[in-house]
Amino acid sequence: MSRRAAARWGAVSTAFLVFTLVVTASPAPVHAGTQETQEGTATRTLSAEVLWELKRLGAPVISPDGHWVVAPVTRYTVEEDKSHTDLWLFATDGTVERPLTQHGSSAGQAVFSPDGQTLAFVTRRESDEAGQIYLLPMDQPGEARRLTEVPTGVNAPAWVGEHIYFISNVWPGRSWEEMAEELERRRRSHKSAHTWNALPTSSWDRWVDETRQAHLFRIPAVGGPIEAITEPTGWELPRPSQSRASYDVAPDESLVVFSANSARDDVKPNMDLFFVRPGSAEAWNITADNDAPDTNPLFSPDGRRLAYTSQRIPGFYADKRRLMVYDVAAETRREHVTDWDRSAEGLVWAPDGRSLFGAIDDAGTRRVYHIPLDGQAPRPVTRDRDFGSLDVASEGTLIGLNQSFLHPPQLVVIDPHAGALRRIDTINDNVLADVELGTYESVTYTGAQGQPIQMWIHYPPGFDPSKRYPLYLLIHGGPHSGITDGFHFRWNAQTFASWGYVTAWHNFHGSSGFGQEFTDAINPDWLTLPYEDTRLAADWFARQPWIDPDRMVAGGGSYGGYLSSILLGKEHPFQALVIHAPVYNMYSQLAADFAVHTERFGDYWEHDIYEQISPHYFAGQFRTPALIIHGQLDYRVPVGQAFELFRTLQHRGIESRLIYYPDENHWILKPNNSLYWYEQVREWIGEYAPPGGR
Repeated sequence: MSRRAAARWGAVSTAFLVFTLVVTASPAPVHAGTQETQEGTATRTLSAEVLWELKRLGAPVISPDGHWVVAPVTRYTVEEDKSHTDLWLFATDGTVERPLTQHGSSAGQAVFSPDGQTLAFVTRRESDEAGQIYLLPMDQPGEARRLTEVPTGVNAPAWVGEHIYFISNVWPGRSWEEMAEELERRRRSHKSAHTWNALPTSSWDRWVDETRQAHLFRIPAVGGPIEAITEPTGWELPRPSQSRASYDVAPDESLVVFSANSARDDVKPNMDLFFVRPGSAEAWNITADNDAPDTNPLFSPDGRRLAYTSQRIPGFYADKRRLMVYDVAAETRREHVTDWDRSAEGLVWAPDGRSLFGAIDDAGTRRVYHIPLDGQAPRPVTRDRDFGSLDVASEGTLIGLNQSFLHPPQLVVIDPHAGALRRIDTINDNVLADVELGTYESVTYTGAQGQPIQMWIHYPPGFDPSKRYPLYLLIHGGPHSGITDGFHFRWNAQTFASWGYVTAWHNFHGSSGFGQEFTDAINPDWLTLPYEDTRLAADWFARQPWIDPDRMVAGGGSYGGYLSSILLGKEHPFQALVIHAPVYNMYSQLAADFAVHTERFGDYWEHDIYEQISPHYFAGQFRTPALIIHGQLDYRVPVGQAFELFRTLQHRGIESRLIYYPDENHWILKPNNSLYWYEQVREWIGEYAPPGGR
């Protein structure tokens, strides 16, 4: 049965969103019942165990001539509780698919030389204490050879002209030898203290060393002395985190652009873009007139223009990213597609330099868009499923990763005109060959303020519309991270559905991809609209003949944990909740690496918004059984949030369980820990909402 047929089961009266309409997950129909395999029939469902059998494709790079693609492929061994990442080689005509590296160490961040004959990548081998750049010939047999010996390691390489550029976290003013000695001294030291005189202290799951700075360097591709690019300027790359999106290099190497905090204040940073000429100590700010972030710089193929994204609201990470193009010679800038209510993301230049392609979060689906710079409107190249990690060859071949709720990322060549796809990998086909999948569809319902809310519904394998099923309503994080038609390893809706639940993700007010007004509608009041959207989603399901309203549960993580904590003290129909890494007390959330409202709306002593929206203020009304899960290494939402919530529930005599991971961060990433997570969630919701149709 197709997803369109699935829509008829519930007699859905609300229309699909006009901009999402009907979702079709692949050119071939996807069936709700047993899938045919080489052996005859499917034998298993998409269990948590199957999720860890799947290999994970990383961001691909394409050779300049468009013939070859290299991508990292990560596999996991549950027995060892480890990951193994190798680089794989693919031909764009689909004739080649094989590992390039099998050294036993993690390899990634591959870049082709300008002539396509050599591949540079980052790995650790033999005596390497940190990741180094290795070079592998593509036009002849040979072993990879190490290019760098940087004691502080290398990250985010780019091969431009005669040099390979990279980022390293260094002690400014010290030689490489002195830095190697400092690292050895620290390895021998028994001191565990961290000391700070200013923010930032942490980023996601690591402590930030305030004595080190992230700087850009380059080395001749044939080997030789390393040259500092940004350190002489006195400006450093963003201290909490850096990536290839933190800088770019003009094709003729005459100019480098990099991102830096021009405010020199990490409490209220202002990310700007700076130009510097290699060999010079003078850097100049080209975005000084904007107080909000300017990021993601990309030189055009001829180096004459620079595309970048610009936001307007300081302190609001989900503000729309506007596409700006800077004329290097004229020193002028222009905002393009000003009337387009979407964020410009995942951008790559078209080879002719007259347009860009982007992977755009667009109403529940991440689509490939073609964005002309001549005033024409952006054009969607693809319609269905999710796309990301775009790359384009000099001769025009466009590639990317394609995924849906039913399959993990696949490597595809994308027709830039018609949007047709040609898959060039077979990764995971053997694992999924005997897996029975359910179906899913996109619907809308009337949410808060009478506005339409898009929602993804997943049906269990073998779904029988004449029976009634329990509901597991998932609440996404962010809160501005809209759920698109992609494969999720940590919260996989098809896995939950395979247990015998109708599972749903609703893109409540605040979700990205539905216009800036919709995204910003919940600030600073995180509570009112998303809570109402969630309650109305439950009401919508309760009216469906295939849902048992007495078997409804809900849960989410991060902001989803926040909203689930709000449900604890508000009216709702859920028999139990799953609350992962929750923002429970918005005062103590100030201990995090990211303070939620302070930069944009002021501190808690300046207004009473926290008293209106912080879940801990509603503890007197808590009554719902809850499973609480958190990791010690979570610095985005510190683990104390979960312990505060659990103590409150226990103090009130409410059935509750706390699962604590001493070695996990904001997400549960290790295979065996993840398997336990899924097992505990299944046990918990099964106790209060038994699975299966009745």
